[in-house]
Amino acid sequence: MNIAITGSTGHLGRLVIEKLTASSPKARLVALARTPSKASDLGIAVREADYDRPETLGPALAGVDTLLLISGNELGKRAVQHERVLEAAREAGVSRVVYTSLLHADTSPLSLAPEHLETEKLIEASGIPYTILRNGWYVENYTASIGPALAHGALVGSAGDGRVSWATRADYAEAAALVLTAEGHAGRTYELAGDEGYTLSDLAAEVSRQAGKAIPYHNLPEAEYAQVLMGVGLPEAYALAIASWDVDASNGALFDDGHELSRLIGRPTTSLERAVGAALAGLSVGAAG
Repeated sequence: MNIAITGSTGHLGRLVIEKLTASSPKARLVALARTPSKASDLGIAVREADYDRPETLGPALAGVDTLLLISGNELGKRAVQHERVLEAAREAGVSRVVYTSLLHADTSPLSLAPEHLETEKLIEASGIPYTILRNGWYVENYTASIGPALAHGALVGSAGDGRVSWATRADYAEAAALVLTAEGHAGRTYELAGDEGYTLSDLAAEVSRQAGKAIPYHNLPEAEYAQVLMGVGLPEAYALAIASWDVDASNGALFDDGHELSRLIGRPTTSLERAVGAALAGLSVGAAG
């Protein structure tokens, strides 16, 4: 089986390759990357695949049986880019596509949803057998803020008391690896999310407990939170988007209690305690380095 992975140099792509290498040593893996040199440390075959240079996509997918299409990261361009990949996959004879979409993409109010839903429709229209993995929020989206929270004495956001069913990237990567190498997933759409729903106040309390330092959660108006994000260097468009996603989370957009992810991977999703512990350990390593 030849399995190609787009976004191979990203956080999720690297974890999927790690899981596949460990669980399916006989699978022939191909890392697709815009800049192949950035994938040279993955230990598998690497091919150039630049969404904005369609002529690279056909050769990149030659001989591929299964394609994991990890959604691109250029907001506003993703549906067009994904369509180019799907056209190349159809012409190359790819026999299955697995796509990482967004939790409840068909009903989600998040600004991310339309491009994901459009891609899902393109996949369905392509005629290629497919599986859709509608991934919920990555806990790392929030644990990345632990360092600044410790430095400034508070965790900030605009999610209010909204419960977020986050899971780790490793949890989602494990699900992807299983779907890529097992039968019975064709035509399925999975709503994947963590087993528990937590608020940002819960996150702040767990950080406080493990760090031994009181870190309260301060809920900010959307515009004010966006200004904070811009103040730490985020481009305006991303800062505004992130703040809006928090507001959507406050209204329940990132909560799901279906437990499809834990059923798929055969174990509970990573706990908040472990996720915070890992983030704090990473900060300690970084400080030591």
